[in-house]
Amino acid sequence: MHILVTNDDGPPSPTSSPYVHSLIRELQKREHTVSVCLPHTQRSWIGKAHMIGQTVKPLYYRPSATFDPTPSAASKAQGNTYTRPSKNDQEEEWILVDGTPASCAQIGLHHFFQEKGPVDLVVSGPNYGRNTTAVFALSSGTLGGALEAAVCRTKSIALSYAFFSRNHDPAIIDGAARHSVRVIEKLYAQWPEDKSVDLYSVNVPLIEGVGERKTLWTDMLQNYWGENGACFEEVEGSVGDEDEEEERIREGQEAGVSGDFGSGEDGKAVKESQTRYPHRHFKWAPKFTDVHKSVEDSSPGNDGWAVKEGFTSVTPMKANFWNAATHLHGGELKLNTSDSEGTQMSMSTLIYRPKQHFYALIAYEDPYVQPLIVSALQKLFPPEAYTLLSMPEPTVSGEPVSLDKLVSGDSNGHILQITPYEAIDWDYVDSHPDTCLVNSYMLRKALIRKHYLSATVEQWVAKRPESVLKTHVKRSEAFELDYAEFLDDALVEAFDLRASLDRNAEAQPGHETEWWILKPSMSDRGQGIRLFSTMKELQDIFDQWEEDLPDSENENEDEEDGSNDAAADDEGNPSGITTSHLRHFVAQPYIHPPLLVSGPGSSRKFHIRTYVACVGCLDVYVYKQMLALFAGHPYAAPTTASAGGDQQQQQQIDLEAHLTNTCLQRSVRDGTVQRFWDVPLDNDKKQDVFAQVCAITGEAFEAAARTMLMHFRPLANAFEVFGLDFLVDARGTAWLLEVNAFPDFKQTGDELTPLVAGLWEEVLGKAVGGFFGGGSGGGGEGEGVGMGAGRRGGGEGEGDGEGNGDGEQLVLVRHVDLGR
Repeated sequence: MHILVTNDDGPPSPTSSPYVHSLIRELQKREHTVSVCLPHTQRSWIGKAHMIGQTVKPLYYRPSATFDPTPSAASKAQGNTYTRPSKNDQEEEWILVDGTPASCAQIGLHHFFQEKGPVDLVVSGPNYGRNTTAVFALSSGTLGGALEAAVCRTKSIALSYAFFSRNHDPAIIDGAARHSVRVIEKLYAQWPEDKSVDLYSVNVPLIEGVGERKTLWTDMLQNYWGENGACFEEVEGSVGDEDEEEERIREGQEAGVSGDFGSGEDGKAVKESQTRYPHRHFKWAPKFTDVHKSVEDSSPGNDGWAVKEGFTSVTPMKANFWNAATHLHGGELKLNTSDSEGTQMSMSTLIYRPKQHFYALIAYEDPYVQPLIVSALQKLFPPEAYTLLSMPEPTVSGEPVSLDKLVSGDSNGHILQITPYEAIDWDYVDSHPDTCLVNSYMLRKALIRKHYLSATVEQWVAKRPESVLKTHVKRSEAFELDYAEFLDDALVEAFDLRASLDRNAEAQPGHETEWWILKPSMSDRGQGIRLFSTMKELQDIFDQWEEDLPDSENENEDEEDGSNDAAADDEGNPSGITTSHLRHFVAQPYIHPPLLVSGPGSSRKFHIRTYVACVGCLDVYVYKQMLALFAGHPYAAPTTASAGGDQQQQQQIDLEAHLTNTCLQRSVRDGTVQRFWDVPLDNDKKQDVFAQVCAITGEAFEAAARTMLMHFRPLANAFEVFGLDFLVDARGTAWLLEVNAFPDFKQTGDELTPLVAGLWEEVLGKAVGGFFGGGSGGGGEGEGVGMGAGRRGGGEGEGDGEGNGDGEQLVLVRHVDLGR
């Protein structure tokens, strides 16, 4: 990386610029290309100024290999300055200009160092003293240099060292340099691509072991000078030792104000004869008592507090003045006007559009989708509408995050929590129904567990035989099994399954075998899925599993996290089985023949991954941008076992030709992941499939909400994104396979990342905007989409799969009024 370094303290000096040499050497050790353009002398407290009308002239500084920052080395020559550049292009040379830090950034970016290539990052600092809180930052030359680089469209970091003693231990300085370079590299590596950040202000406390302490995201504390904000004192004669005063300011000591100059016995200023004002000089002597008190009195989380506690603060910034009173933006300020006779012509009015502020804890723990959620939030809401919270550390896996502690006891604060299921503070969610919005429902096993889904559909269809679920969800046989030897007993009530297996076993030549697919109810990503057609084949499957499993079991049937797209087994085998998956199983008739799509030299089976958003209690949306996930091998229909026996039969069945599960997908380039609308099928057929998907989805969620209240309970202050899988048979009928909570978005791949980004933008617009206000939210509107047999809010659904108008991709397919 090519880094331009500037500062406001000038070239290395033990008394005024003791840190820049160490930082540059550390950057060079990390093999960065470093260019240096500094003011030729100290330029503190000058902000982002330029000296208009002055011709800026360069000097050329050749630094020593090492540098001693201790005060005792003040008289020792450590580097030399020249009026002309070196003719030896191998000699290290820095540029010094008689200008401001902002001028150094400009000149360094545009007039020197072109032979090294474009500058990737500007680092301004390390400043000799902290630059925390607004009072310091607004006047900081260090921030001024970084701001100038930012408005030149170059990433920049303002780096400041907060010291607490003039005893500059070289070891501590070197430790701060190493830590600073780590922070710089990390910030550059994860710089937001959405241009939400122009620069960062980083403050590093100059203490022992700083690299082992926390580095915190912070905001900048808004503080002010005291009520008597005079920063100058009146003096006569000499202005004193300016260097000494600068040192006192850097350390945060308050410069005393003398009352002896120009005062009479009564303390009033003495008037000079024949002048309106007494002639005085003024000396920079700010009072920092109130500034320091503002830090002491502030709540945790700001930059001043972080440095006070010995933490490194990182403050993201935009290169602009802060936008205040944004609820007024876009409105009109109507002024009072009068005609010549003084008659009032219009009233003074302000258009007021309030926006509620909310806290946002976005900690999805998935590096693929986390930045997409944050980016969606930033696009939908102005920065002042919310405050991003950091996940507390240390966190214990599986334990909820205390939201009450995160918002410092602000019980009236609105808060959005998007985290893994196990981190959700359900007590807080339940006790704050009007102010807390969470990204999951507490109960939803009725859909996400295969045996519960089967029971949900069965109960719904029993009372509503006209339901679309009857002809679009295969009837499953659910059974429980602890040990393989009891398989026969476990299937006593599985009448349809046993009858089919008996027919297959007794089949005469020419009989078409009825195949079944076995799924452990709590398994994920294809684990444990098997094909079978006879009782003996099924028994062999369980016998083999029992031989491979450890002795201990880990029953977890009440788990609600529902991460149905979790990792494969420990051996990386997607069709394996683990102990925790035993007990609950479902067997379904195998869908044959499936709809096939021709690929390179073969035809492959595929299933459709549909993202579904549920908002409140209950609006159900289908995201139109669906995925088609293809099997890795060409499709071949399962065949009857040969004379080699049932074990050979399982070996003959190529599961990768039949399984299209998430874990088996590779990438867009390999052809296993495609946009559904790009699949080479007739467009009318794709529209028909989408209409079926919408109708089935709406019906399934209404069935769960109305018949399985104990296992699916939508909350008014919650929303959730599900992944539904559908398989289309050769006749064009879509069949619902399963419902996944917390779907694995990584399956979409890097090439189709915008598809997932668009999903979260629409989901947050509906859910968060609808709950807190603002954004593009307001769920519950739009046209239903589905087949004639589908229902929307108890009535008929309409639509053709084109979305609900105005280019929206999140299609409302069912509004279910649950009366709460």
